[in-house]
Amino acid sequence: MPELKKEPPHSQPPAGADPPRSHSLALKDRRHLAVTGVSRIISCDEASAVLETPLGNLTVGGRELQVSELSVQSGQVQLSGRIEYLQYTENRQTSGGVLARLFR
Repeated sequence: MPELKKEPPHSQPPAGADPPRSHSLALKDRRHLAVTGVSRIISCDEASAVLETPLGNLTVGGRELQVSELSVQSGQVQLSGRIEYLQYTENRQTSGGVLARLFR
């Protein structure tokens, strides 16, 4: 009887799919925030920044906020300013326009 070899499952994602990114936060003295795993910056001004992460949208609120470093390739963002709060919300995927919402 021939021996069957069990191969480990493929660790690479299918072609065209982005590999999942890890996500972390490092806050120092409520003045400097380093975030990894950011896929995009949704909005940013002096009072708040909204970052899209694998764990949901991260809202950073405060005063005099500035993006001091941004690496699109690695997904790292560094913010500085007076950081007053951090809040996660679920990522919402839009499934169409007004008509799609009317006919649910």
